[in-house]
Amino acid sequence: MPEITFTRLSGIPAETLVAHMSDPRLAEHMPLLTMTWDTETARAFVAAKEACWDRDGLGHWAIMSDGRYVGWGGFQKEGEDWDFGLVLQPADFGLGARITRAALAFAAADPRLSSVTFLLPPSRRNLGALARLGARFEGEVDHAGATFRKYRLETGA
Repeated sequence: MPEITFTRLSGIPAETLVAHMSDPRLAEHMPLLTMTWDTETARAFVAAKEACWDRDGLGHWAIMSDGRYVGWGGFQKEGEDWDFGLVLQPADFGLGARITRAALAFAAADPRLSSVTFLLPPSRRNLGALARLGARFEGEVDHAGATFRKYRLETGA
């Protein structure tokens, strides 16, 4: 079984992020993914994610499987909530549950994260994994001009 590790996005080449975020399969479930990615977009994205770390002490990671980049995700402060996001390369979608469990174990050990939220677009139909985790539906919310279904999971932190 591959080793999953979390590292900073700043260590990932911009070209790797451009290739990842330019895959048209991602846009199917990412209503906010409307721009064309280039190296400048990737650098601005990493700078914004690093600013979250500076401001909140936590943010999104690059996710590695046996040292290979498979995507990005983590926890970002959205108002009073810590939202969990995960964006994997299509070839690595099968690692999602395992990565989510590892991230949620991190959340459960961090006293700042007594609960985490998940914002999912209405296009996401397979929500059984959230139910199995114990997440509860809180309603639909607008985020940056798009509608999302909001779920919350108490972490026990």
